[in-house]
Amino acid sequence: MAEGSRGGSLAFGQVVIGPPGSGKTSYCHAMREFLGRLGRRVAVVNLDPANEALPCPCAVDIGELVTLADVMASLGLGPNGGLLYCMEYLAANADWLRDRLQGLRGHYVLFDCPGQVELYTHHQALKDVFAQLAKWNFRLAAVHLVDSHYCTDPGKFISVLCTSLSTMLHVELPHVNVLSKMDLIEQYGKLAFNLDYYTEVLDLSYLVDHLASDPFFRNFRRLNEKLVEVIEDYSLVSFVPLNVQDKQSMRQVVQAVDKANGYSFGDQEHRSLEALMSAAVGADFHFSSTLAVQEKYVQSQDKAVEEEVMDL
Repeated sequence: MAEGSRGGSLAFGQVVIGPPGSGKTSYCHAMREFLGRLGRRVAVVNLDPANEALPCPCAVDIGELVTLADVMASLGLGPNGGLLYCMEYLAANADWLRDRLQGLRGHYVLFDCPGQVELYTHHQALKDVFAQLAKWNFRLAAVHLVDSHYCTDPGKFISVLCTSLSTMLHVELPHVNVLSKMDLIEQYGKLAFNLDYYTEVLDLSYLVDHLASDPFFRNFRRLNEKLVEVIEDYSLVSFVPLNVQDKQSMRQVVQAVDKANGYSFGDQEHRSLEALMSAAVGADFHFSSTLAVQEKYVQSQDKAVEEEVMDL
């Protein structure tokens, strides 16, 4: 647990959540490497009992307590029911997790969580685990990963916005929504609007109008308008674009998460961060923005168009 205020010991970290295939495990290990280069002592805790192919050893692995395969075999449950049972079992055996975390004093902790959406929208078990971590002096931010390819489908993007909002309201942690795999977004087609429209979740009426141009969605215009109204009434959801192979992108996410969970880094880490970014992009580096990501995306689109023209 990382040293915090003078009055006691605080532990800082992230709970990494999101649907299956959104890149949670890859994010955890990329973030561990990035923060390690800044001088932070980082530990990864695997809380996904279905995660059997860990790319690197974890400091704590829920597999020592319970695994999805064992639960399915012994109780005759399917994957979804088995995963819910595993999380309820973890919540009921929170002392096991507390004992394991005692050995991580002085570390910044990344919790790699399961990928079942119900756990973050209405099920209570994992929320109870997060509440226990708060009682143990953990100051956490929820990093909710969403695959960026959903931006290329307006209907799916509205669904993602609803899920993200529901997750923020249920989990009750400082929240950072992340569009992951930005380096692959051009493979799924051209965006209907500029990238900042999706990251900042701007006027969604344009998205409803775009959907209405599709004969299938035209019949559901009223429903989509009401869903959009709910999202805009709360005005909570926005996204940070992420490419784990891009240091500028990683820095932007770190900055957002540190602001969310209250982590205050010292001068030494600040110097390490500046040195790392200077080596990556030159001495005149400034904080990255969505515009930089947008430019990369537009350049890749222009290149693809040029290649199509040359083929003709």
